[in-house]
Amino acid sequence: MRLQKVYHRFALVSLPSHVSLPLHRHLPKPISLFPFTLSPKSSRSLSIPRHSRTTVKSIKAMAASRFRNLVTINAVATEDGGGDASNGSVSSSSSTGATANVDYEDSALDGAYRLPPPEIRNIVDAPPLPALSFSPQRDKILFLKRRSLPPLSELARPEEKLAGIRIDGKCNTRSRMSFYTGIGIHQLLDDGTLGPEIEVHGLPDGAKVNFVTWSNDGRHLSFSVRVDEDNISSMLRVWVADVETGRARPLFQSPDTYLNAVFDNFVWVDNSNLLVCTIPLSRGDPPKKPLVPSGPKIQSNEQENVIQVRTFQDLLKDEYDEDLFEYYATTQLVLASLDGTVKPIGPPAIYTSMDPSPDEKYLLITSIHRPYSFTVPCGRFPKKVDVWTTDGKFVRGLCDLALAEDIPIAFNSVRKGMRSICWRPDKPSTLYWVETQDGGDAKVVVSPRDIIYTQPAEPLEGEQSRILHKLDLRYGGISWCDGSLALVYESWYKTRRIRTWLISPGSEDVNPRILFDRSSEDVYNDPGSPMLRRTPAGTYVIAKVKKETDEGTYILLNGKGATPNGNIPFLDLFDINTGGKERIWESDKEKYYETVVALMSDKNEGDLAIKQLKILTSKESKTENTQYYIQSWPDKKACQITNFPHPYPQLASLQKEMIRYKRKDGVQLTATLYLPPGYDPVTDGPIPCLVWSYPGEFKSKDAAGQVRGSPNEFAGIGPTSALLWLARGFSILSGPTIPIIGEGDEEANDRYVEQLVASAEAAVEEVIRRGVAHPDKIAVGGHSYGAFMTANLLAHAPHLFCCGVARSGAYNRTLTPFGFQNEDRTLWEATGTYVEMSPFMSANKIKKPILLIHGEEDNNSGTLTMQV
Repeated sequence: MRLQKVYHRFALVSLPSHVSLPLHRHLPKPISLFPFTLSPKSSRSLSIPRHSRTTVKSIKAMAASRFRNLVTINAVATEDGGGDASNGSVSSSSSTGATANVDYEDSALDGAYRLPPPEIRNIVDAPPLPALSFSPQRDKILFLKRRSLPPLSELARPEEKLAGIRIDGKCNTRSRMSFYTGIGIHQLLDDGTLGPEIEVHGLPDGAKVNFVTWSNDGRHLSFSVRVDEDNISSMLRVWVADVETGRARPLFQSPDTYLNAVFDNFVWVDNSNLLVCTIPLSRGDPPKKPLVPSGPKIQSNEQENVIQVRTFQDLLKDEYDEDLFEYYATTQLVLASLDGTVKPIGPPAIYTSMDPSPDEKYLLITSIHRPYSFTVPCGRFPKKVDVWTTDGKFVRGLCDLALAEDIPIAFNSVRKGMRSICWRPDKPSTLYWVETQDGGDAKVVVSPRDIIYTQPAEPLEGEQSRILHKLDLRYGGISWCDGSLALVYESWYKTRRIRTWLISPGSEDVNPRILFDRSSEDVYNDPGSPMLRRTPAGTYVIAKVKKETDEGTYILLNGKGATPNGNIPFLDLFDINTGGKERIWESDKEKYYETVVALMSDKNEGDLAIKQLKILTSKESKTENTQYYIQSWPDKKACQITNFPHPYPQLASLQKEMIRYKRKDGVQLTATLYLPPGYDPVTDGPIPCLVWSYPGEFKSKDAAGQVRGSPNEFAGIGPTSALLWLARGFSILSGPTIPIIGEGDEEANDRYVEQLVASAEAAVEEVIRRGVAHPDKIAVGGHSYGAFMTANLLAHAPHLFCCGVARSGAYNRTLTPFGFQNEDRTLWEATGTYVEMSPFMSANKIKKPILLIHGEEDNNSGTLTMQV
């Protein structure tokens, strides 16, 4: 078999750090509430990509024209697999120069970069819409401007792969960091309209902007700026801008003070001072790699305990790597005032986070230190958490956690010792944290499993930490309100159980009680999440709502509203004491898909009056992209505040339908069917079809059959979306459910192949029955675990598909022996399952063309490049 290989670096997309991106779906709109940032679905946001350099292999001796009936080699792109985000920085770099101008119909794989056909290129290169960021007071909106895709020269920049992260040594930040190109400020007027734009000015030409944050009073912005110097990006500098005038200036007067953004970057301590991670002024040149190593590389386990870890990438390899990691990651914290005053605080160290207390008196400082590890990434290195005053005086140490190489691989296993250490948002300076009681091992049976503690930043002499709550499942977070109300979450993956506790943090005599107890898979009975309001300190707590003639305690529950007909988002007024609900808002069911984004009426302290409620909502349809509205009570009048143009008008009339069908074992399946504009199956007949999916594990058939998503959602098409092929006349079956079900004590993966094939058969039969897919021209594709699915289907169901596209997948599970995806048994515990699931073991059965696309430097622990 002849292998032809070409290397590509594609632009990669994902979301800001606060948002999670499912690998099998096209881009959703990212949302942040602290203060919140919005980005339309069609926009592209960038984080540090995992699947970075792309290797394309054509695995089949076949004529290029045969494969071109479905996809062209030059038109395949890659997709972000997750990873550390750049603090909400958004993709906006130019695609100019990203590819060589080669005729896309030239089928020879001559190693040149190629452009896709114009109908696809025009969609990918369309200018992205701006992201939006609302001020803390909700009276101003930032339009954060971007360009589309980065040039290949930027993606080709050298990277230092150290301790599980990738660093751009020239900028001293994470590699592949995208940027904004400009900032526009709009006043939100009383009538809901926007005032004229004030452009942030004074920036150097070609400024690349990142890490945009508001001061708590909303009067200033802080952000980083870098520029290209001789085609090399410079170090990052911190700038500030006056919101009223838009005038920007450097925060530091010294030209030698640069930002170190490898871990944290900067934070407003109060309205006049920022705490900044800077590169130490005394730092010299990077350490040089010795020509001769100091000795052999030795790893040993002399403690006689079994240590199992997954296949982490980019780990430290030797002493030189340790020194290089310290060189780039070491930070000098500097307290910088808007008036120009600068004060270094604390010694240089590898600071990974810094969090001011709500009363602005203390800092919660986290750092990592030696001894490092050659088997786990930096997130498991020894970690120290201290409390300082905001002027840098050490108050006390909270913990110094040992190196964590031995966290069990079982789901819900955690690190020993204190974890999730945070400030209570409803108190001036009170800490809370969690400690495991099972040694971090989920397989240990113990009650309680986790204990939540709380304590003041500076406890009185002899004052011990107080137990806030005990949990039998694994701790999942807290939503705070006040001394009388907080919601505590716990869950357990094996059983899919999730519980919400109602506690009274300030009243030890009030017994906690379970508010909700359900399966995490049961989306139909999801009650929603409490809406949060901003406090004067800039923190966020559960919003309490009051009625005029009712003394009850009410909160707002914002839910997705999953139903058999699709998601119908809602806002419920929920009585904490009685459990009664009143639906006060619901999305349109017929044409539009609407969601509640945030509260806009939380300027004043105290409970919110229901008649003065004001919310920010989004609204979209199959053919209309997302716009934002402000709705005000009591008449619920909606005022549109954005008017974004359609990002790809050539597909404005695409056809979209959520379809339902059954697997042969009776399991209900769903998918979203997209058809090209103007296509009619009756008159035009069957056309080529691309089935793009991603399997999921479930504990019950009922849960697997529940409908997720909405038929009225706008079709967001990113540069790696399967929906691009609508422009080439394909029908697209997007996200057909491929449930792998293991009920009771049964392990889902023990019948993986059987259920995978049955689901695929049902999907193919449905598109053929509808007349929208030519039986001989149906392709299957997927990313990551979807690529794994694709190879398996071509091996075990060759009658269904004419070819496959497998992007950034893993194909030999014996190379991930300590678990993969949602499988937590080891290779030696489930040898048969590992072998049967691995398409590598059935590669001799694959007779149809398969295009394998993979990041040459993929650092996803589950998708080793060597498997391709």
